[in-house]
Amino acid sequence: MNMMRTFMLMAAMTALFVGIGFLLGGEGGLLIALAVAGGMNLFAYWNSDKMVLRMYGARQVDAQTAPTLYALVEQLAGNAKLPMPKVYIIENPQPNAFATGRNPENAAVAATTGLLERLSTEEVAGVMAHELAHVKNRDTLIMTITATLAGAISMLANFALFFGGNRNNPLGLIGTLALMILAPLAAALVQMAISRSREYEADRMGAEISGRPLWLASALEKIQSSAAQIDNQPAERNPATAHMFIINPLHAQAVDSLFSTHPNTVNRVARLRALAGEMGQAPQPSPWGGA
Repeated sequence: MNMMRTFMLMAAMTALFVGIGFLLGGEGGLLIALAVAGGMNLFAYWNSDKMVLRMYGARQVDAQTAPTLYALVEQLAGNAKLPMPKVYIIENPQPNAFATGRNPENAAVAATTGLLERLSTEEVAGVMAHELAHVKNRDTLIMTITATLAGAISMLANFALFFGGNRNNPLGLIGTLALMILAPLAAALVQMAISRSREYEADRMGAEISGRPLWLASALEKIQSSAAQIDNQPAERNPATAHMFIINPLHAQAVDSLFSTHPNTVNRVARLRALAGEMGQAPQPSPWGGA
C-alpha cells in the first residue's frame, strides 16, 4: 500500500511538472528545467553519501573498533539478504540514525553515540533494521528522483515571469505570479508526503528484518523523547538533511502535519504494535543477550 502511494505521489509530481512546464515555457522550457535539475541531482546522487557523512563528522567502524554494532548490522543485513553496508558512528548526544548510499552495494548506515548509549541492544537492532529497509527499498533513489522533479518545478517557477511572455501562456500576469508561489509549495508538499510514506514502509520492512516490531516501537519512543530535548547542531545547520534521520532531529511539532518530513511517532508506534499483534509475538530470548 505504501509503495503504491509513493508511485501515485510521484506520478502526481510528474504531472505537475509537465503541466507547469507546458503552461509557462512550452516543450523547450520544460526540457531545459528538467536537464538542469537532473544534472544537479545526479551529482548529489553520486556524492551525497560522502557529503552527508562528512557533514556529520561520521567515522567508519569495523568489527575491531565497534564489535557489537558491527556484528548486529552484519546479522541484520544477512536477514535482509543485503550486502554488508559500511557502518559509521557519529559523535552526537542526540539518539538518531540514518542510511545513505546510491544502492545496496554502496550503502552506509550511521548511528549517533547518543543512540548507542541511550538505547538497548534490541532497540538499536530495531533502528538498524529500519535503516537497512531504506537500503533494500532503494529509498535514496526514490528521493533523488523526487528531488529532481521538485527542483525542476521550482526552477520553472523561478523563471515564470520570463516564460510568462510566451504567447502560448494562458495564465496572464496574475496567474503567473500565483504559479510562482503555489507550484514550489505543491511540489514540497508532495515531496514531504513521499518521505513520510517511505518512513512507514521502512518501519514495516525493518520490523520484518529484525523479527520484532516492538523493538523499533520502543526505540522510536525513546528517540522522539530525547530528540525533543537534545540539540543536533549539525542538523540545525543543515535542515535539508533532516528527512534522512529515523526521527526528525529538528525538534519538529508532534502533529502529523503536511509540512513534516516524518510521520507522527505515535502513529508509527501504533502501526508497529498492531503488526506485532498480527505476528502473534510472545516474549522470546534475544539473539543479542537481552530479554
